[in-house]
Amino acid sequence: MRALNFVRCVLLLAAARSGAFGQQVREVQLLAQPRLGADPRAVAQFLMAAGAPIHHTITPLNIHVVRVPAPAADRIQQALDRSGLFTFVEKDQVAHTMATPNDPDFPSEWHLAQILAPAAWDISTGSAGVTVAVIDSGADPAHEDLRSKLVAGWNFLAGTANTADTQGHGTATSGTLAAGSNNGVGVSSLAWQNPIMPLVVVDSTGYASYSNMANALTYAADHGVKIVNMSLAGASASATLQNAVNYAWNKGTVLFASAGNSASSSPYYPAACDNAVAVSSTNSYDQLSGFSNYGSWIDLAAPGENILTTNNGGGYGAWSGTSFSSPVAASVGALALSIRPALSASALVSLLEQNSDDLGVPGFDTSFGWGRVNAFKVALAAQNYAADTTPPAVTISSPAPNATVSGIVTVSGVATDNAGVTKVELWIDGAVSSTGTSPAFSFSWNSAGVPNGSHTLTVKAYDAAGNMGQASENVTVSNIVPPDTQPPSVAITNPADAAQVNGNVKITVSATDNVGVTQVSIYIDGILQYTSGSAPCTYNWNTKKAAGGQHLITAKAWDAAGNFGTATSVTVYK
Repeated sequence: MRALNFVRCVLLLAAARSGAFGQQVREVQLLAQPRLGADPRAVAQFLMAAGAPIHHTITPLNIHVVRVPAPAADRIQQALDRSGLFTFVEKDQVAHTMATPNDPDFPSEWHLAQILAPAAWDISTGSAGVTVAVIDSGADPAHEDLRSKLVAGWNFLAGTANTADTQGHGTATSGTLAAGSNNGVGVSSLAWQNPIMPLVVVDSTGYASYSNMANALTYAADHGVKIVNMSLAGASASATLQNAVNYAWNKGTVLFASAGNSASSSPYYPAACDNAVAVSSTNSYDQLSGFSNYGSWIDLAAPGENILTTNNGGGYGAWSGTSFSSPVAASVGALALSIRPALSASALVSLLEQNSDDLGVPGFDTSFGWGRVNAFKVALAAQNYAADTTPPAVTISSPAPNATVSGIVTVSGVATDNAGVTKVELWIDGAVSSTGTSPAFSFSWNSAGVPNGSHTLTVKAYDAAGNMGQASENVTVSNIVPPDTQPPSVAITNPADAAQVNGNVKITVSATDNVGVTQVSIYIDGILQYTSGSAPCTYNWNTKKAAGGQHLITAKAWDAAGNFGTATSVTVYK
C-alpha cells in the first residue's frame, strides 16, 4: 500500500512583506499605477527622485513594482500618493503555505463520485485544446501522472521557463485539477485531456507576492488560457489583484480561487475580488468543512477533504483545504469549456452556478454559494447550450472620420444585436474612457486629456453572451491649452453618508474642472474599484463580496494638467 500523508493545507496571504523573502525584510515593494495620460518619462523621473526606482512593470496593468528601504516605505508611499501622478499606490503583500501532517489512512477518490464525474465522462473527458493554468509553486515534471500533461509555463521568481515545483503544493493542486487519467497509474482527475500550464509564484519557503500573482494571471490571459486556479487566500484586499482579475475576465479568463481555511466569514482575496469564483470546501457528507471560510462572497462549493492527488517527488497523498476544493471546481469549468469552447466568462460561471447541487438553505447561501459543483449537470448543460455567437454591430455617427476636434467631443451612434446590447464602451487610443448601457450611445469625451494630434476612437458593444462588436475612426485633436493649476472639484453624490447598504449599490461621483476632467477614480476602503475617463460616473458596487460593518468610500478626479481633487469621504454600513 502506498504511504500516504494527509495534509491540511491552504495558502494564506500574510501581512506586508516583500522584496527578498528572507527572514529579515530590508526592503518593501510598492505597487504604483500611473493615472491616465501621465507622461511615462515624468513618472519614471519622479520615482527615481523619490528613491523608488522601477524594478519591473506588470505591463498589461501598467503597474510599476518599486523597491524602497523599509524604514522609508510609508513616507515614500505618501509622497507618491500626494504627487497626483498615480491612481493608486499600495504595499505589495506576500503569501505563505501552512501544512500540518495528519491522518495516514488511504482515502478513496470520493470527490469524483460526489460530483458525478463518471456520468460526466460519458459526455466528455476534456479537451487538449483547453489549457488550464495553475498559479502556485510549480509542478513535478517527472511525476508519472503529470509529465504527459504539462505544457510550457513561466517561473516568475527566477524569470525562467523552469516550472519544477519549489515547494510541493503546486504538484498537489495540479493533480487535483487535471492529473493524467485512464492511463493505468495513480489517480484520476475530472479533466483527463486538458493540458496544465504551471506558473510559479510560490518560493521554497512558501512565500508568494501579490505582484507575482497578478503578473501570472495576466500572463495566463495573454496566452489564451481561459481556466486559471489560484489556491491562495488572504485577508488583505488589493487594487493590483483586482486589476489583474478584471484584465483576465475581460479576455474571457475565469479565475477560481480558494476561500481560505480560517473558518471565518471575512472576505479573503483574490477569491473575494469581483469577477473571481470563490470556492468553499465540503466533506463527503456534503457539509461545509470545519476549516472552510464562508460568507456572502462565496460563489461555489466543492469537495476539499481527503483529496487523493499527486505528490512532489513521486507518489500520492491525501490533502485537505480550500486549496483543493478550488481546483475541483476549476476542473468542472474546464470540462464545460471543453464541450463548449465559445462560452464567455460570464456564461461559463452562470452555467456552473445554475447547474450546481443546491445545499443548505434553498438558493444562494453563505456556506455553499450557489451550490456544490456537479460535473454531470454542467456537462449536460454545456452540451445543450445554445450559444449566441453573433456580435453586435456598431455605427459611429459623430464625429465624422478624420474630423478635427477640440474641447468636449460628443461621440454618438448606435449599436444593434440579435439578442440585445448589454454594455457599450468608448475607448481612446486603446484605453477605456466611458461606459454605458444604451444601444443608442452618446459619450462626452474631453479631448483636452490627450496631446494634440491624431487619436483613435473605438466604440465596443457587448451582448449577454459576451460577444463584442466594435467600430473605430481617427480624429485630429487641436486644442489651445493654457497653463492650468486649478484642481477639479469632486463630490460623492450617492450613497449618503452613514447609509446602510446591501446588494448592488450605485456609487455616483460628480466632478467639475475649469478646463475639463480627464479621470475619476472610486475607492472603497482605500482600494481602487473603478476608473472612468469622464464625469459624472457611476460604479455598481456588489456588496456581496464585502465584509460586514463599516466601509469608507472616497473618490479622486484629475485634469489634463495633472491637478487632482479629492472628494469628502462617505462612510456606509453593511
